[in-house]
Amino acid sequence: MIRKLSKLLCSIVVVTTAALGLTETSAQQRYPDRSVRLIVPAPPGSSPDAMARIMSTKLGEMWGHPLVIENIVGAGGIIGHDRAAKSKPDGYTLLMGLIGPMSVSSSLGEKMPFDPKADLAPVSLLLTLPNILVVHPNVPAKNLGELIAHAKQNPGKLRYGFPGPGTSSHLSSELFNEMAGTKVEGISYKASAQMVTDLIGGHVEMMFLPIPQVLQHVRSGALRGIAVSSKQRSSIAPDIPTLDEAGLSGYEVTPWFAMYAPAGTPSAIITKLNADLTKMFATPEVKAWVDTQAGMAGGGTPEALAAFQASETTKWQALTKALTQRNR
Repeated sequence: MIRKLSKLLCSIVVVTTAALGLTETSAQQRYPDRSVRLIVPAPPGSSPDAMARIMSTKLGEMWGHPLVIENIVGAGGIIGHDRAAKSKPDGYTLLMGLIGPMSVSSSLGEKMPFDPKADLAPVSLLLTLPNILVVHPNVPAKNLGELIAHAKQNPGKLRYGFPGPGTSSHLSSELFNEMAGTKVEGISYKASAQMVTDLIGGHVEMMFLPIPQVLQHVRSGALRGIAVSSKQRSSIAPDIPTLDEAGLSGYEVTPWFAMYAPAGTPSAIITKLNADLTKMFATPEVKAWVDTQAGMAGGGTPEALAAFQASETTKWQALTKALTQRNR
């Protein structure tokens, strides 16, 4: 009797396990069967939002269901990340993860309402995008050396704008201060659009921003382009040097965006999302758009994104530690 009962229990376990496997496979094949929400922790018109709009179009075509963008801003993107982390892990809420909240903010002493590593599951890197250092034309500096000399001669008189602690604009500016030995003061904004307006109006003197966001103003003469933050020159602004070659040897800041899902999202759905993003990046339209952004398309496995995120976190811990000690 005991032997028969044991065999029966084993059969139930085998059947149940097989059924779960079929259910997960079926879920992957059907996914998505309705609209999917993508939380973008940046305002409309920003670079992450532009990336999201491209994804919305291409993935919507693939799926036959819309990818609905929800811009949730505040606290340097932390509010949007937290909202995604606390969403139901069913694949119908996704996140455009940003470098600040995912790899930097916790090192700045920010009280994080979510754990970037434990509460969000990596899907795929999306885009790496360098910043450009721009100044108002009233600043008497036409190159990086002149800007650094002017800043040192006028400590605390130059100001830069940034959309919250830990954002790429903030990181780029503070790394500049650290490596150049300057004391340019930071002014925090709620939205990057207002930052650009204030910079053009001369209310702040300098700023690091994504190249496509301000290149038109550089070309018109409303702003002056000094240098780009990546190790290589930009393909859409090849006449502007990098900070590394212009005098700050070793300087490099390359902001990035990536797709995440709430932790606990079925692995089959993560796999399908990753595969669909790979197909999206292979389309001529997306390749052309990435070129206009002077960026590098992402891709790669969820495991590769997790490793990249960890390396970025380690990289910025050293800078944030130096900033904390300097500001004491």
